[in-house]
Amino acid sequence: MRHPLHPALVHFPIACWSLAVATDFAGIHFGAAAWRWSGGLLAVGCAMALVAMVAGMVELARIPEGAALHDAWVHMGVMLLAFALFVTRLLLRLDHLQLLAPDTISLLLDAGGFLALAVGGWFGGRLVYGHGVGSGR
Repeated sequence: MRHPLHPALVHFPIACWSLAVATDFAGIHFGAAAWRWSGGLLAVGCAMALVAMVAGMVELARIPEGAALHDAWVHMGVMLLAFALFVTRLLLRLDHLQLLAPDTISLLLDAGGFLALAVGGWFGGRLVYGHGVGSGR
């Protein structure tokens, strides 16, 4: 597993989801000029997350048993939670394919999704930097 595809793909959903959260919260101050971006960012992030998840599932079989595999399962579960929160967020903001302004529930979903993204990313980093998964060592 010298050059796994999953770590290269995850940058897209991480960036899109993080920017979507930032634009939603910026919308509190700047209005529609800010939050209108988040719908597209959420959609691209969710689509790219599906691609990254498929790559991660393929590479899961190459992770050695033990602590690394345990961390991989935790990473996968937390990232699946982030995906579910952001998909829910995207679906709640659509009304006949028209974007709606973020409300309190939307912002809570954003915050929860971002928190899950951070925790899941930490476990992903631990796989690479702590366990050496995909590094060739």
